[in-house]
Amino acid sequence: MKQDSGIIRISVFYDGTFYSKLSSYYKYHHKRQSNLTFTGLHEFIRHKIAEKEQIDVVFCQIVEAHFFRGRFSLTAAKSADSLESDRFLDQLLMHAAIVSHYYPMNESVTPPAEKGIDVWLALEAYDLAVHKRFDVLVLVTGDQDFIPLVRKVNGIGTRVMVLTDDVKWKDSNGNDRYINTSQRLIDEASYPILLSKEIDARTSKNDRIIDGLFQK
Repeated sequence: MKQDSGIIRISVFYDGTFYSKLSSYYKYHHKRQSNLTFTGLHEFIRHKIAEKEQIDVVFCQIVEAHFFRGRFSLTAAKSADSLESDRFLDQLLMHAAIVSHYYPMNESVTPPAEKGIDVWLALEAYDLAVHKRFDVLVLVTGDQDFIPLVRKVNGIGTRVMVLTDDVKWKDSNGNDRYINTSQRLIDEASYPILLSKEIDARTSKNDRIIDGLFQK
């Protein structure tokens, strides 16, 4: 263990749509039957980085966290009866000290689609990495579109953890559904972490950090 190290400053950037799908998987299709929690995930991140950096976890601190997602207009949200769930998400983000960044959904196509949010995340992450010189930048995503960001951040000496997953299940109609991660993105990261591998490991039984990932 490194005894003379200073604080490892960590920043976390969430691809909100990816996180939502991942949390829903653990709620509805995994034996845990529970949503992920932001606070539990942050504690998990601190411990994994402490393990990778060979330093006591007290020296690993999340100094910033940001959440990016497309958001429907008020009219569309009211029609979908999603205003309460939107407010609940905002409450969770607020209590976890995560800064939310929303961008208008493209509602002119069917189905509506996110547009521009990944670019915003990448620009914000790189800008903050340059000016604040985080030691480790954590990306919660599986999208290969973030490979250029990882390379740029690596270029300024910031290590990148990609917190992601590869899972597959069948829906109620028997169709295959999955969440997967670009292998190229995994290869570019200093610290690639597949969440299901950590959660389902035999050694994770009764592990308070793993258990803390989920809502009680």
